[in-house]
Amino acid sequence: MDVTRSSRAGQSGVRAGNARRLVLVTGPSGAGRSTAINVLEDIGFETIDNLPLSLLPHLLEGPPIGRPLALGIDVRNRDFSTTTLIEMIDSLTANPDVDMELLYLDCRPEVLVRRYSETRRRHPLAPAESPAQGIQREMDLLTPIRVRAGILLETSDMTPHDLRAEIQHLFAPESAQSLAVSVHSFSYKRGLPRGIDMVFDVRFLRNPYWEEKLRDKDGRSRDVAEYIEKDERFLPFFERILDLVLLLLPAYAEEGKSHLSIGFGCTGGQHRSVAVAERLANSLAKEAWQVSIRHRELERRSGATAEMIRGKNA
Repeated sequence: MDVTRSSRAGQSGVRAGNARRLVLVTGPSGAGRSTAINVLEDIGFETIDNLPLSLLPHLLEGPPIGRPLALGIDVRNRDFSTTTLIEMIDSLTANPDVDMELLYLDCRPEVLVRRYSETRRRHPLAPAESPAQGIQREMDLLTPIRVRAGILLETSDMTPHDLRAEIQHLFAPESAQSLAVSVHSFSYKRGLPRGIDMVFDVRFLRNPYWEEKLRDKDGRSRDVAEYIEKDERFLPFFERILDLVLLLLPAYAEEGKSHLSIGFGCTGGQHRSVAVAERLANSLAKEAWQVSIRHRELERRSGATAEMIRGKNA
């Protein structure tokens, strides 16, 4: 793995007061630009891939959005010009209102040829010729850009997971844990929520619905939670679930997953699933995971969606 920073890039580590942070991402096709753009989006950048160069000045003239911006630059773009891009880089570097970094993803030609061979893709600059010819043309176009790169990242020997980890290290070193967790409660009567990764059925637990004094409350109530927790099966079940989730979260983060959703379902989605979801979210927050919680059926009942969706950060 080879990461090179120029002296100019080193200076950019000190952010100018209100300057807008901008990262330009480029490099030969197949070196990992799309992966880098996706990672930057996951860590909080607003990203646009393959933006026409003529639109960049207009984009920067717009109102600040409060997030850093990452743009993917591709030689296949209809108005790409090496000279134009160099002039734009020099102009942005001199602009005190923009904190610009140029990330160049490099890769050895023989590795790019192998990657094109494995995917059976045609090179965009040689659609009717061999990939090697297209790779050489592209590198010729990008050579003047490469020498201006503040961050030069050699990806020849990297897996996509390696590249993801390196981008996170370079651009979000303060975010040791980039995996966000959402915990959902729901009623099986209305089916599973969309996009849930892990689902647990808690209908085996004692049901507060049959206690008249608890029926109109929900699982966020301490009385309801205590009633459920008195079930002798609750604690062994919950401890196993918590151990499982804490085991899996670092593994998912290492694999590059940016979000994991966990669902708990019961009959009505009001008592048992809500109580278990609340307890798991609190437990994960205490372990310093970024957690949000959502109670689908309570939202439906009250219509107060904004009050039901909240984050828990340790």
